[in-house]
Amino acid sequence: MYAIIQNGGKQYKVKQGDIILLDCLNLEPKSKVEVKEVLAICENDDVKLGAPYIEGAKVELEVINEGRGKKVITFKKRRRKDSKTKRGFRRDFTRVRVIKIVA
Repeated sequence: MYAIIQNGGKQYKVKQGDIILLDCLNLEPKSKVEVKEVLAICENDDVKLGAPYIEGAKVELEVINEGRGKKVITFKKRRRKDSKTKRGFRRDFTRVRVIKIVA
């Protein structure tokens, strides 16, 4: 059984026991989170699709920790123009474990 959920403008395919990285939620470790933006649920060969969300469906998550991702560096150089820019970015995330999918 798996579900497709939406969080922070992104979609994730999750199963029970999966660990995923969501956008930073600013929550304490061991706290519980419910995601009600469930787009689809697949149980064996039975697929339920929402329009846009499935009513009454939710995914229960447990916060493991929060952190920052690896630095991503963007570098732009325009040849023969003596113009260049260098910028770094680190994504803040919350690591969560999927506890239960309620259809």
